[in-house]
Amino acid sequence: LSAALLLAGCGKGAQKLGTPPGIQTQVALTQVASCEGLAQSVHEAAVLQMRAQLEQEKNGWGVWAGGPGVAGAAGTPQAAGSAPASYTTTNTQVAGVDESDFVKNDGTRIFVLSGRTLYASTSWPPQDLALAGKLDIEGGPGTMFLEGNQLVVFSSIWTEPTGGGLGPSGNGGGAGLLRPCGLDGAGCFFGWSTTKITVVDVTNLAAPAVLSEIYLPGYSTGARRVKNSVRLVLSDSVRWPEALKWWPDYQPALYQDKQKLSAAIAALESSNEAIIRSTPVESWFPTGKRKTPAGVLIDVGYQCSDFYASNAPERLGLVTIATLDLAHLDAGVSRASIIGEAGVLYATAEHLYLASQHWWWWPLSGQHDWTYLHEFDISDPSAAHYLGSGGVEGNVGDQFALDEKDGYLRVATTTVSYAQDATNQGWFRQTLSNRLSVLGPRPAAGAGARPGTELALIGEIAPLEDGERLMAMRFTGDSAFAVTFRNFDPLITLDLTDPLHPKKIAELTLPGFSTYLQPIDARHLLAIGEDLPLDSKGHPDWSKRSMELSLFDVSDLAHPVRTAQTLVGTTWAYSEALWDHHAFNWYQPDKTKPGLLAIPFSDWIQPAPNQNWWDGFVSEVRVFSVGSAAGISPLGSLSLNDVYLQQGSGDWSWWYRPWVRRSVMSTDQNGNTFVYAVSDAGVRVAALNRLGAPLATALFPRTR
Repeated sequence: LSAALLLAGCGKGAQKLGTPPGIQTQVALTQVASCEGLAQSVHEAAVLQMRAQLEQEKNGWGVWAGGPGVAGAAGTPQAAGSAPASYTTTNTQVAGVDESDFVKNDGTRIFVLSGRTLYASTSWPPQDLALAGKLDIEGGPGTMFLEGNQLVVFSSIWTEPTGGGLGPSGNGGGAGLLRPCGLDGAGCFFGWSTTKITVVDVTNLAAPAVLSEIYLPGYSTGARRVKNSVRLVLSDSVRWPEALKWWPDYQPALYQDKQKLSAAIAALESSNEAIIRSTPVESWFPTGKRKTPAGVLIDVGYQCSDFYASNAPERLGLVTIATLDLAHLDAGVSRASIIGEAGVLYATAEHLYLASQHWWWWPLSGQHDWTYLHEFDISDPSAAHYLGSGGVEGNVGDQFALDEKDGYLRVATTTVSYAQDATNQGWFRQTLSNRLSVLGPRPAAGAGARPGTELALIGEIAPLEDGERLMAMRFTGDSAFAVTFRNFDPLITLDLTDPLHPKKIAELTLPGFSTYLQPIDARHLLAIGEDLPLDSKGHPDWSKRSMELSLFDVSDLAHPVRTAQTLVGTTWAYSEALWDHHAFNWYQPDKTKPGLLAIPFSDWIQPAPNQNWWDGFVSEVRVFSVGSAAGISPLGSLSLNDVYLQQGSGDWSWWYRPWVRRSVMSTDQNGNTFVYAVSDAGVRVAALNRLGAPLATALFPRTR
């Protein structure tokens, strides 16, 4: 196993580092066979990283890649029936694979995390919308899942290191007390991150009850749910020994003599290496805790066989896939952990992929970005099992840059290469491009204790559009659509029918760029983005920027056409849907009619004389009708301006953002549609045909 992390130029007792190890083209994870093997691997990786950091100080470069890291109105149609005929839920990438968010609903109930509180509201019939109950959640709750009458809430807690200090380079050693940060943000990001999983029974909305509480080290980088099985991906730093030093003791003469400084750093490297190799493996990894029904915290330990080591150069850290089976809460969580760093998460109902970047140690001309991909089988609801790995050039921007079809993984990346800047010593020039890679499985000899497969490159398009960065990506069956941006927005169409020979078909060039693409049928894409007219020099004029909605006809990949465009708000307009697809609410219960788009919307208008500055703030849900023939038509807005003015006074905080952030739409048995606006301040509902006349509002008590 030690060979998996023993990289060129670094070994036991090594005094110097050679050229940074190159990209591993046959990447694989190896399951740890013993605790001794785990310790050796961690020690080797830690020595490598420690020496790489200190060697940079010899050259006066500083730390390029960072240290170890810490990481009802009259005339309004009334709803009929005890439940809606249809309703929206969280917007997800893959059908059947739920994604965690801070709002969840099931048609008759809406649950919202605001501040440190879980609020439960009855939402059907709409005129009876009301706050039914609430439950304080330990730490800083961020997202959750709803499955039947169980809510799974993920919250962040910061662990104060033993002794109250953070240790060298912002790192502490050992686990201390769990201390949630203050509502004003004080104390946040101090110490080590812990993620708490709280399972709540919401059968009785008036009295939500805690069923299970588990504390796991690390911060959440994403979560998925398939039926009863919840997967939480955590990223964490190892616990570096507190005795390590990351620079020589300060002496003015030392830093004026490069030769003496180099010798002092070399001596410090040797001293640090001795400390690293004498630190037992259990000191590097915190265990996690579980609260018993009696309220007692007990350790949830790792098994050494839970760990996998990569043969690729990745920074020392811990990535964990934690699996919780809601049908067997008494079993707690199972974990599969990678010694490395987390990146983008993508999952189908059966497979989960993790992307992580190649670590170059320090910059040199000729380097380029590379991403390693690790695939896990999640068909077992109680555990994740490693399948295989591969790699692609470039960076994976988000989950929509990954897609699996017929056993092939399609990956879109922005590529960056580096070259020394001759005009500015010590700086590097970046060259941008992008590409699409298709990976297919093939047997990989020696991939680990379990039979493994290599995700091998079988097809590629490079570049998609040279000199530009990918802004949005969407795969739809055998087609794909990419948006890149520099001064214009090319919408690029791709034919992926033959995985071995993917083809770029055409591009449609427009000012600005799209940030999210939503397929609304087999022929059309609905996009949200930025419109950026060009100035006299052909550059984007940001002073004339507008938020925009666009409808594209992509039925003919060779001739994509924008059939509709709507500009939304002023230059200062914003929607969370620009960068978070969970806020993009597409609804089309009747496929024979145009659909509905609801987005949270905020803007600034000039307040009246003698008004407060925040009185010019606009907070609402904007609703649009979207059809392939009719185009995009505004239907109106459901405002929460008065709710904001009641609940807030301009003193926004990290915990309290009173603007509208999500929406829900429901339709009754008679075909009447209702729109719900959700914010940290509460929930409001109105009939679609009378958005200006709210039926009911459920306010959340402000928590300070």
